[in-house]
Amino acid sequence: MLNLLRRRPASVPLIRAAFSAPLHTAESRPGYIVLVPEIGEEGPLGEGVLKPDGLPAFSDITIEMCLGAIGQQASAVENSVKALESDLQNGKQLDAGGIFRELDTVTGPLETTWGVAKALYLGNSTLIPTKSYMNIHERARNARAAKFCNRTVYKALQDGSAESGPDEQRLRQKFLLEGKLNGLTLDKDKQDGLKELLTHLGRERANFKNKVNMAVHSFGQVITDFNLVRDFPPPLLEATARDPGQPLEGPWKITLQPQVVDGFLKHCPERLQRWNVWRASVLKASSQQEKSLENSTHLEKIRGLRKRQANLLGYANFADMSMQTKMVGSVDNLKQIFAKLLKFAGPAQSVELDKLQRFAQDSGCDYKLEAYDVAYWRRKQLMAEHGLQEQKLSEFFPLPRVISGMFALSENLFGIQIVEQPNAEVWHPAVKFYDVFDADSSNSSTPVGGFYVDCYSKEHKFGRNNGWMVGIRNSNRSAGLTPLCALIFNFSEPLRSSADGRPPLLGYDDLQMLFKTFGSGLQHLLTQAGYSDLAGLSNIEWDASQVSGHVMSNFLDDPTVIRSLSGHFSSGEPLEAELSQKMRLLKTQLAGYNLCQDLYLADLDVELHRSNAFWLEIVRKLWPVYHSMPLDKKDAHPCSLTDIFAGDWAAAQFSHLYSRLIAADISSSFAEQRSEKNYAEVGRRYKQTFLSSGGSVPTAEVFRRFQGRDPSGEALLKSLDIFELSQTTDSN
Repeated sequence: MLNLLRRRPASVPLIRAAFSAPLHTAESRPGYIVLVPEIGEEGPLGEGVLKPDGLPAFSDITIEMCLGAIGQQASAVENSVKALESDLQNGKQLDAGGIFRELDTVTGPLETTWGVAKALYLGNSTLIPTKSYMNIHERARNARAAKFCNRTVYKALQDGSAESGPDEQRLRQKFLLEGKLNGLTLDKDKQDGLKELLTHLGRERANFKNKVNMAVHSFGQVITDFNLVRDFPPPLLEATARDPGQPLEGPWKITLQPQVVDGFLKHCPERLQRWNVWRASVLKASSQQEKSLENSTHLEKIRGLRKRQANLLGYANFADMSMQTKMVGSVDNLKQIFAKLLKFAGPAQSVELDKLQRFAQDSGCDYKLEAYDVAYWRRKQLMAEHGLQEQKLSEFFPLPRVISGMFALSENLFGIQIVEQPNAEVWHPAVKFYDVFDADSSNSSTPVGGFYVDCYSKEHKFGRNNGWMVGIRNSNRSAGLTPLCALIFNFSEPLRSSADGRPPLLGYDDLQMLFKTFGSGLQHLLTQAGYSDLAGLSNIEWDASQVSGHVMSNFLDDPTVIRSLSGHFSSGEPLEAELSQKMRLLKTQLAGYNLCQDLYLADLDVELHRSNAFWLEIVRKLWPVYHSMPLDKKDAHPCSLTDIFAGDWAAAQFSHLYSRLIAADISSSFAEQRSEKNYAEVGRRYKQTFLSSGGSVPTAEVFRRFQGRDPSGEALLKSLDIFELSQTTDSN
């Protein structure tokens, strides 16, 4: 089938060894940061950050320049809001479109400088150190929030005419919801109470995070026996070895970093060692270990403060408040989805674990499998029964070949062209910049946007590859700005001294992550929304924010796509057809078990934010609903759930799963007939709905425009090979 993945020259050459820093810094000043004055400077706002062609001037950007620019631009946004407030108070009539265009125009430069700083920070935090970046981040975030926290602007939009267009109506809804959640409907005393409460909540969240970090770093299991690490993949060996430059020498220190724990449980052959690491992980930051690091108290305080926050704003509980920014709409709807998925995932989990137990016994195992055994025996089963060795498979997926194939697939799917611009200024010689041309645009010879690719980020190497889509600049018609983003990864750099000259090789998880990150980038770049606050991923409901990434990664379910991306790093030979068919097992093996884990965590998060029961009671109630294996009596895993209790995913953890559900339904339209013609036809429809709309239309409506109906969980279950008609008589 697919000429869809036509061969093209490798567009991402390997990293050059020499590195002369393109970012100039002033003399370092220990202990504090000197801010450039925010106002009274000569020249345009942010002068020097951008070149005349609108792209960042990475060769000339300094830390001080970013700090100074963000100060100027933040002040400009705040002054614009104050001027708008004054005009409205003096009786000037402004329509919603006029308000939004004015705010869009002044916010564009701020968001661009902020995005540039974030790309540099993630690419290599030695270019913009953490303290400097956090200074920029906080200043920009506070200035941007000024748009949504002004009572006069809120009232004007609340009382405004309904005669504006659909984009203006959508933005008005966003401003009014943001205003309500920021307390603009409260009287002065209650608003002051909300601010005090949020300050207290911030302290508790910080305490929770700090104690988890200390608990993670207080544990270290040292291994001196090479036999216990012989199956470790190279990144895990490097992450645990005393000398990362000699990962085979040892000793190896196993920490409680989640990626290290996951890798250790998957590859360590000695059960007692696995149990020790697993137990330390599920007990960290609890009273079962170091008393001074226990988080149970902070967890309960956070829950209580969030409930008070929700009550102040007029909601029964924090979970109900969270649903205001989610596509699913209500806790009741969400619970129905949980029940439908569990109806299939629960029985599948039981069958899968029975099969795994029998395999383990046939392989000489004389014990009943527990949670800390599952990942190890799953890997063994994939190797023994299907010949799937992830290390060997990765040899067929060298990074440059995969990226070239991914670009070609996207070009054919969406009618775009991706062209490298070798003369663009970048922050490191290995970073590449690409223009994106759209055949459907009014001027197909002019780029609709551009993106940077940094494959070898110098930071964030925690034993597993990661990817970030950094929106440097949103599409902003009022300010005349086209979208710009950076795709930043932390693959290991290829070594010139390598005996076999191999480039970075991607495992299955790496392929998923790469495609998912690029999919989010496409939504950022191909948006047709008219306002910055509606463009790309802006204003998309939290539980739909990852849909475009998952849709792209779902193409890896197609064996033809997998094979077209492949080529052995030394011979260029593609992956055998039989193995390309089997690679889906890396996703579907124990799919029921994994889905039950996801459902449990999502439901636990919701119940912790709407129930008044003590957290341990909630765990004991929910655990047997979703798990076949018993709960360990001392298990205290909620005490280290930083995403929920210290991060931004409170009563929103389900969003990851719900985005997968929506994406699987979309992907089913591509998979109905795996042909070049079908892929191109469905790709064009997907581009004209999901990729184009951004946040200008509710995702539920965008989905109906694409599929002609509401979403279903059936496609997700089918994609995981756990849908059984015999288990349902109703529409799923």
